[in-house]
Amino acid sequence: MRSGGERRDVSSPLNVGDTHDVKIDDVGREGDGIARIEGFVVFVPNTKKGDSVKVRITKVSRRVGFAEVVTE
Repeated sequence: MRSGGERRDVSSPLNVGDTHDVKIDDVGREGDGIARIEGFVVFVPNTKKGDSVKVRITKVSRRVGFAEVVTE
């Protein structure tokens, strides 16, 4: 049994509909901003590196989440 390189599935800290205040700390290949919530990667369209925004989670997959900027 190997333990060095194996990764356990970690449940997501995200739920669709949740809102979070995040800082965009990177930009993905498609140009979407990337934030991290409890280490979980979240893609946020129409943002750029350095933005601090409030987002609503729109979709959660096994490895990443997707969100939209909330304008209030």
